[in-house]
Amino acid sequence: MLSKGVRHMMLSTFFFALMNVCVKEVSHIPAVEVILFRSGVSLVMSWAMLKRQNVSVIGTHHGLLITRGVAGAAALILFFTTLQHIPLATAVTIQYLSPIFTTILGVFIVKEKVKPWQWVFFLISFVGILVIEGVDVRISPLYLGLGVASALFAGIAYNMIRKLNTREHPLVIVFYFPLVALPVTGLYSAFNWVQPEGWDWGILILVGVLTQLAQYYMTMAYQTEELSKVATLNYIGIIYALFFGFIFFDETFSVWSYAGMALVLVGVVLNVSYKNRLTKKEALAAESR
Repeated sequence: MLSKGVRHMMLSTFFFALMNVCVKEVSHIPAVEVILFRSGVSLVMSWAMLKRQNVSVIGTHHGLLITRGVAGAAALILFFTTLQHIPLATAVTIQYLSPIFTTILGVFIVKEKVKPWQWVFFLISFVGILVIEGVDVRISPLYLGLGVASALFAGIAYNMIRKLNTREHPLVIVFYFPLVALPVTGLYSAFNWVQPEGWDWGILILVGVLTQLAQYYMTMAYQTEELSKVATLNYIGIIYALFFGFIFFDETFSVWSYAGMALVLVGVVLNVSYKNRLTKKEALAAESR
C-alpha cells in the first residue's frame, strides 16, 4: 500500500503533467497570455484561501516576496514558451535542471555548501542536456537556452522561498506569484492579444485549476511525508511527459535522446539523494551531541 504522502505527490505530478499538455494544446496563444489566465485563477483561489484562514495577504518581507514573484514569473514564461515550441518531454527534462541551479545559487544566496560529489552529479545532468540538443534537430539553441534560463530563474525563486523560510505564511508566498505576474502579463497581452476561440477558453481556465490542484497536493505530500521519500517522485513527470507527448502530439525520440534524458535525471536524482543523506547525517550528529 502506498502511503498518503506518496499518493499525494503522485497526484501532484499527474496534475502538473496535465497542465503541461493544456499549455501545449494552446500553442497558438502566446505563453504570456496563457500565464495571464493561470495567474488570474491562482490569484482568486489563493486570496480566498488566505481570507478563509484570516491571514493578511500583504505579508511583511515585501522585497523577498516580490523578488520571488518576479523570478517565478520569468521562469514560468520561459518554460511555457519552450513547452509550445519543442517536444513536451524535452521541455520537462530541461526544467528538471532547476534543483541543480537552486543548489548552486544557494551557495551565494543562503550560504549553503556544495560538496565535491555534487559537482560531479551536476556535470552528468549538463552532459545529458548537450546530448539531447546535439541529436534532436527539433531543438534549436534558442529554445534550449530559454529552457535552461527558465530553470535558472526557478532556482532563484526557490532560494527566495528558502530565505523567507517560516517568516511568511506559505499561501502568502504563493499569492505573490500571481500578484506580480498579473500586471506584467496583462500589459504584454494588451498589446499582443490573441483571441481565444471555442475550447481555448476552457483549456486556459483548466491550466489555472490544474496548477492550483498540483500545488495543493504537493504541499500535502511535503506536510505528511519525509522529504527524502517524496521529493524524487517529482521526476516521474518525465514518464507522463513521454506518454502524453506520444498520445496527444505524436512525439517520438531516438535512443540517444532517451539516453540524454536519462543522464539529466540520473544527475538530478543522485544530487537530491546525496543531499538528503548528508542532511540525515548532520541531524544524527546534532542529536548525539
